[in-house]
Amino acid sequence: MSGDFVEETEGAAGDEWEDLDVSDDESDRIARRQDREFESFLKRLKDADQFKVQDGAFDDATFAALYKLVQDGHLAAFGGPISTGKEANVYEAAAPEGDDVAVKVYRINASNFQHMREYLEGDPRFEGIRGDKKAVVLAWTRKEFANLKRASAAGVRVPEPVAVQRNVLVMELIGEATNPAPTLHDVTMENPETAYDVVREYMRRLYGAGLVHGDLSEYNVVVHDGELTVIDVGQAVTVHHGNADEFLRRDCENVAAFFSRQGVETDADALYEHVTAVEADPTGEASAPGDASDSGASGDGA
Repeated sequence: MSGDFVEETEGAAGDEWEDLDVSDDESDRIARRQDREFESFLKRLKDADQFKVQDGAFDDATFAALYKLVQDGHLAAFGGPISTGKEANVYEAAAPEGDDVAVKVYRINASNFQHMREYLEGDPRFEGIRGDKKAVVLAWTRKEFANLKRASAAGVRVPEPVAVQRNVLVMELIGEATNPAPTLHDVTMENPETAYDVVREYMRRLYGAGLVHGDLSEYNVVVHDGELTVIDVGQAVTVHHGNADEFLRRDCENVAAFFSRQGVETDADALYEHVTAVEADPTGEASAPGDASDSGASGDGA
């Protein structure tokens, strides 16, 4: 991981984020048309072992979204599942140029969609969103894509977003499908102080870009090739969210507690002060005293 941390991000944060339309889109229309080419594609996917999921997790419109991503040149071949969960499955896939990518498919009938609503309500990007499961899950998927773009632009190492279509998100694959990148919880760190410097700088960059992760802990930071990568940013909220400060303090408590157990001298209050030392400017222009290089955060976290 490179160690030159950037102090400025481009674009606007908070209220100025783009509107996210979760109404019927091209993938829904494709599913309704059921043209011959799509029907053939649908049959191949449904017959593939990796897509034989129970409980009707994938409806035809979800398969249509995959079809649209193939037609748009984002996907070329599908591999097996990397992980499965109550809200989403993640699959390995290949892009047309041959690079491996991760395909995250959110279930429209997500059992925990009310939990999703807690992070959507109060976010100015999603004011007035309908309460049905489809609208919530589609908004959540686009929210994760938007959060990945915002975090990446701020200089936070996250899986690079590639494309989003309905309830399907394509992003960079960290590690390998057969050997997923371990989380901080699962590794023995040779230099926990440096890893802590990196994580807290990531938190400060997110905050400067108008974002709070909202669920940050040792389980949401993975280690691959000496780099620390923040994952699972779907729940991240803007600093304008009514619970943003509560979420940030909880993140600080989780991160400080973990690194304290690794022998790092820190606490939640000190971490909170460091993160909020950068002003969360609605214009997206982050400014803070000092330079990240002074913290000794080289980017090599483990």
